[in-house]
Amino acid sequence: MRSWPASEVPSLHDAGLPAADRPLALHDTGTGAARPTAPGETARMYVCGITPYDATHLGHANTYLAFDLVNRVWRDLGHGVHYVQNATDVDDPLLERAQQTGEDWRALADREIQLFREDMTALRILPPDRYIGAVEAIPLVVEMIEKLRGRDAAYPVDGDVYFPVAADPSFGAVSRLDRDEMTPLFAERGGDPLRAGKRDALDPLLWMARRPGEPGWDSPFGEGRPGWHVECSAISVEYLGMAFDVEGGGSDLAFPHHEMSASHAQVATGERPHARAYVHAGMVGLDGEKMSKSRGNLVFVSKLREAGARLLLHT
Repeated sequence: MRSWPASEVPSLHDAGLPAADRPLALHDTGTGAARPTAPGETARMYVCGITPYDATHLGHANTYLAFDLVNRVWRDLGHGVHYVQNATDVDDPLLERAQQTGEDWRALADREIQLFREDMTALRILPPDRYIGAVEAIPLVVEMIEKLRGRDAAYPVDGDVYFPVAADPSFGAVSRLDRDEMTPLFAERGGDPLRAGKRDALDPLLWMARRPGEPGWDSPFGEGRPGWHVECSAISVEYLGMAFDVEGGGSDLAFPHHEMSASHAQVATGERPHARAYVHAGMVGLDGEKMSKSRGNLVFVSKLREAGARLLLHT
């Protein structure tokens, strides 16, 4: 998938500024503390991308600005940066929006991704080296699920395929939540804790069998499409390997998304950790409330640009 053009990155020397003299420290959700990063010659970072049906709101902008700063500080410190981002261009929310509007889901995804590119260019966010869509990553997802099946870490439920969280002894280490905290969040954020036939209420979907009227792709486990979490596991492992420096996203991704993605990758590869640090940007508020789709109070970068407004985000 095509990324967006990079803006010029001036050096501290060219700007007449002193060189940075200490490593970049970031708050790691997995430890609950700020820790210095210690990348090698090239820092490796994965930041979860958009599901392209409401792009680009200020919550998105805040997240990608935060990790753009990480990217730039590493560069100032003399590191190369290998940055990977996905776009979840097939998933339930996208398909639901397409059904509501009567638009082809592929056209909707393409339009919103192009709008996202334009917004990122306008905000001068440095582009990822690899910008990978879920659809183009399906062979990687299938390969990862096959590895999980080979480790007895995938099981069928009425044609779908699930991951048993019990297969990962470190499950819970990313978000540091207990089960009583996890269960309502899992239901709220795309999980299905009440589905009959699952071994554990928290087991996430790896592969969804094709539903009537929805897209599907051939696989060894039947025609269908990827689950959300395994998409990022497969892409990050393919392009960054294990133990990369930072996995990032909004704070609402710590659980279940980053928790589940880490478990998939660690069990499939037999290595750990998936990422050395899990770093999360805060949520954006508007008039004293969290900005969210459910509240209907999203503010879009493109609308501000059209109005000629200057954009100020405080992180």
